[in-house]
Amino acid sequence: MITISDISARVAGRLLLDHASVSLPAGAKAGLVGRNGAGKSTLFRVITGDLASESGSVSIPKNARIGQVAQEAPGTEDALIEIVLAADKERSALLVEAENATDPHRIAEIQMRLVDIDAHSAEARAASILAGLGFDQEAQSRSASSFSGGWRMRVALAAVLFSEPDLLLLDEPTNYLDLEGTLWLEDYVRRYPHTVIIISHDRDLLNNAVNSIVHLDQKKLTFYRGGYDQFERQKAEADELQTKARAKNEVARKHLQSFIDRFKAKASKARQAQSRVKALERMGTVAAVIEDHVQPITFPEPEKQPASPIVAISGGAVGYEPGKPILRGLNLRIDNDDRIALLGSNGNGKSTFAKFISGRLLAEAGEVKLAPTLKIGFFAQHQLEDLIPDQSPVEHVRRLMPNAPEAKVRARVAQMGLATEKMSTAAKDLSGGEKARLLMGLAAFHAPNLLILDEPTNHLDIDSRRALIEALNDYEGAVILISHDRHLIEATVDRLWLVNNGTVTTFEGDMDEYRDLVVASGKKKDEKPQLAEEFASKADQRKLNAEKRASLAPLKKKINEIESLTGKLEKLIQALDAELADPLLYEKAPAKAAEKAKQRGEAAAKLAAAEEQWLELSSEYEEAMAG
Repeated sequence: MITISDISARVAGRLLLDHASVSLPAGAKAGLVGRNGAGKSTLFRVITGDLASESGSVSIPKNARIGQVAQEAPGTEDALIEIVLAADKERSALLVEAENATDPHRIAEIQMRLVDIDAHSAEARAASILAGLGFDQEAQSRSASSFSGGWRMRVALAAVLFSEPDLLLLDEPTNYLDLEGTLWLEDYVRRYPHTVIIISHDRDLLNNAVNSIVHLDQKKLTFYRGGYDQFERQKAEADELQTKARAKNEVARKHLQSFIDRFKAKASKARQAQSRVKALERMGTVAAVIEDHVQPITFPEPEKQPASPIVAISGGAVGYEPGKPILRGLNLRIDNDDRIALLGSNGNGKSTFAKFISGRLLAEAGEVKLAPTLKIGFFAQHQLEDLIPDQSPVEHVRRLMPNAPEAKVRARVAQMGLATEKMSTAAKDLSGGEKARLLMGLAAFHAPNLLILDEPTNHLDIDSRRALIEALNDYEGAVILISHDRHLIEATVDRLWLVNNGTVTTFEGDMDEYRDLVVASGKKKDEKPQLAEEFASKADQRKLNAEKRASLAPLKKKINEIESLTGKLEKLIQALDAELADPLLYEKAPAKAAEKAKQRGEAAAKLAAAEEQWLELSSEYEEAMAG
């Protein structure tokens, strides 16, 4: 149980938490939600003790370990796998002590503790986490310094996940993940054995990975059971009841006040009037529901859509160095009403393809035909740096319409979803979400026929993401979207393209199928995902399922053989554990003790591999049975 009682906290003189309280049961998976700037990250700092609260307390079980992603990504020369393994401080310390210990009793204690914390499978678990976050076997052996900041943040995330703290605090972890990493993390958090509190604006993550929502609003904390959709329904129902109660309260108060006003001066009614004054005081008031509406986003409509196809590529290839294409064999067309999402892990070429379509990269081979009047708007997250820090949104827009009156300039800024008080604020002082709105507005300023958005949601809260969905659905041009927000993809696009194996192809499945394939491939520890199979089309998948059904008998036999093997390995490990728990073994036969420990490690590794294979084959068997 984690109990936050009567917490008040300020940052830079601003009160963000005002006597806020909430309790979480042990093992809860809680999403912490609220508007940007409400104080969610501040609450994390109070929980970890990095920020002292003005009042109240945080109660956490004694000796409970709290873990969160490091503020700075590791940039050392150590290999990624070694950085992640080192995150388990207890394991690292025990292994060092085991090398130098001489007391047989202490050696036995160390070995049993290593067994208890499953130290022998540590490398396999670390590799599995890194693989799920997008690092293949070759990448895991490279130094952290060879990766960019975003990829190093994934290593920091892998490290805290591997250390498996009793309370895991995650603050917007998907901001540096692609869709594939987000889907893997969603599955990981759902299965995490301890308590998790996660700050996120990813609706699907909050629906599928957590079982409760903590809402930070008006400086107070409120606990709701269920995912985000359930929270929204419960919140709406509570607001409706509160609004009705307030209306009823105001009618009753008005009636009492009317009586008091009419009769308080009359001696004969003075007593009744006084009693009603007391009744009015006892009644109190019901607080109004404060509606904090998000500013809408509007994309200008193209004046005239060119005939389809607006883009046609035949045998295309593109890259950054001559003779070294990132993507090749591109045979695609984009029509004037297409809504396309690009799928595929970071590093496979999604952003390269977006730059290619936008004209920022030229074709190395093949033919690219664009409609004669085609106008393209392009938004990429890294372009936030292109904003002029000391210029306001009004000044940014005025450069694009220098002869327009002030009222028209401000009207265009308003269409971008920026409030009146933000229009004259310097770009450097805008929030991340406000900068993203401004940049999207600038990208779409000239009413493009094709709008390309590369990770537009990183700084948008849930309500702003809803506004973006509405804006895209109202927009009449074509859209190409790269996003790790599955809800945004499902709500706005109707075609999926897969960027993989150096090319771009159509993905015939839906997002649920894609999620299942990503999660399944992320669970494979010892081999790279066979992407040609993992990302098969619906037709190919049906064919694979048919082949599996045809071979169910040998598959079932193999599953039974693995079950028998795991049983034998479990018995062997139990016997070895009993021997290793005897201090006399280390005193009388240290060489034999070392050999037994080695046998135990090897048996544990074989058991882990057998269990992993059993899970994969059982999944295949159940799939075939279901088909």
